[in-house]
Amino acid sequence: MALVTGGGRGLGRAHAIALANAGAKVLVNDLGTALNGSGRDFEPAAGVAAEICEAGGTAIADVHDIASVSGGRAAVEAALDHFGRLDIVVNNAGFAHGGGTSECPNEGEFDSLMAVHVKAAMGTMSAAIPHMRSQGYGRIINTVSEVALDARSGGSLGYSAAKAALWSITMTSASQVAEHRITVNAISPAARTRMSAEHLRSLGRAHDPDGGVSDLGPEDVARVVVYLSSPAAADVTGRVVHVAGRQLREYELRRTPNTALVERVSTALAPR
Repeated sequence: MALVTGGGRGLGRAHAIALANAGAKVLVNDLGTALNGSGRDFEPAAGVAAEICEAGGTAIADVHDIASVSGGRAAVEAALDHFGRLDIVVNNAGFAHGGGTSECPNEGEFDSLMAVHVKAAMGTMSAAIPHMRSQGYGRIINTVSEVALDARSGGSLGYSAAKAALWSITMTSASQVAEHRITVNAISPAARTRMSAEHLRSLGRAHDPDGGVSDLGPEDVARVVVYLSSPAAADVTGRVVHVAGRQLREYELRRTPNTALVERVSTALAPR
């Protein structure tokens, strides 16, 4: 049994369908908002759930607003009410724009981004973990982004901060629940979706007629989500996998003494 937030379009849709194809019953949560998080359209969630059911799977559409801890918990409770069990949570919902700049922050936009990316995940995780602990199995997969830790990626202030916070929550949570046979991992997706296509084109992949994104299907990211959700990945936790088409990379954050900056600062501070 799986919960996919933001499951009505793009990556979330791909995750929901792939998990259903792998045998999971899926709660497809999506408010159907615009790219800036505004508005409501319940058709995306209903459409994906119907698509799964027509293919012989089991899915339920859910339109809880998860942009709060209580909202995230409500989506989990809906999954438990429908299926009686919850094995997989994929925290995918979100939008990328807003927050202002370091010089001129927009507090309202910043708070909205933190709510949908961070508070929502805290809500789903806090509600799901007790059930996963009691059943001795759980898979939580959070969606992070390169923009959180790489200045070259050019993300907005609020989105970058929210994804950095979710990255940190993933690492901390993984260590807290590992003894209960619950894994917590993250994916960093590079995929062609409604939300990301323009950003990907802006990163200099213009040599491709489609702006360099024709090979970056969300289905490739979904394949990794299915694997991380499976019993085969029981020993994988606290990890971040970057997926770009069929190319996989793992993010590893390490302290190292062997950099040009360390040598420069050490030289500048050395006794004379």
